[in-house]
Amino acid sequence: QVQLVESGGGLVQAGGSLRLSCVASGDTVCISYMGWYRQAPGKERELVATVTSGGRTNYADSVKGRFTISRDNAKNTLYLQMNSLKSEDTAVYYCYNKRPIGALICRTSETWGQGTLVTVSS
Repeated sequence: QVQLVESGGGLVQAGGSLRLSCVASGDTVCISYMGWYRQAPGKERELVATVTSGGRTNYADSVKGRFTISRDNAKNTLYLQMNSLKSEDTAVYYCYNKRPIGALICRTSETWGQGTLVTVSS
């Protein structure tokens, strides 16, 4: 099983920056496709950004040019650098992992972190 622990959330003013971190532990061979999702009040959880094990990234249109997703495979850590933050970015941000195809040791297909709250004030 993979465990994901997010950190780095907090209160920032609009235009400011934050960097979120997600440390993965446990069965690290089960770490593959990772991403950040967020859930704002009254909204469904939505994709923010994803990164494959090979480093290919994808971003929601709402964060393109402002957020950068990256991973340090040696540290089993996922990052989300958030710049030019807007009040609309206020949400609980969740780290996500999906197991590799064919990884028989990985019983759980996907894992979610506990979430970290980002609040952007105007």
